[in-house]
Amino acid sequence: MIKYSTLENVTNEVLFGTRKIETERLILRRFVMEDAEDMYHNWASDPEVTKYLTWPTHPNSEVTKMILTDWISRYKDNHYFNWAIEYKETGKVIGNISVVKFIEAISSADIGYCMSRSLWGKGIMPEALTAVIDYLLKEVGLNRVAACHAVENPKSGRVMDKAGMKMDGVLRQAGKNNQGICDEVWHSIIKSDIAK
Repeated sequence: MIKYSTLENVTNEVLFGTRKIETERLILRRFVMEDAEDMYHNWASDPEVTKYLTWPTHPNSEVTKMILTDWISRYKDNHYFNWAIEYKETGKVIGNISVVKFIEAISSADIGYCMSRSLWGKGIMPEALTAVIDYLLKEVGLNRVAACHAVENPKSGRVMDKAGMKMDGVLRQAGKNNQGICDEVWHSIIKSDIAK
């Protein structure tokens, strides 16, 4: 069961944007500055986590704090979607999931995510991705949610599969990550997929 925050019980809430989402094991919520240490230690400083990402490993927590300052300032925009993934079992922030590209003309969003290596393989990221897809398609009213991964990182594709996304295809040499130029494997889900 996925629960969303309501406008009545959330301060500084906008109609859409990054609203609190609760799943069985997770709380997806807005970042706060107090999350900087968790973010730095749990994923942003780990070169294994950032290996196939488009941003570099953080050399220190000051970089993490600068990035969080920017992210937090954007929450007033109701087209800004960036969640901290809080693991209920520990109360720690273990990753993030966000809309990295919003295409209003076709009512579509591209999603990116990353998470602490210590929790890989436990079904946590598919749980977060499924909740965000549900929110974007059912609550926000988008028609399409898409995500991609480097062809060398098939585990990320399995996350997308588990969240109900379908593979669209491979775009050759279409992306660049910390390993260089790469082939991108694209997956998507559209509103009619979940109506079935």
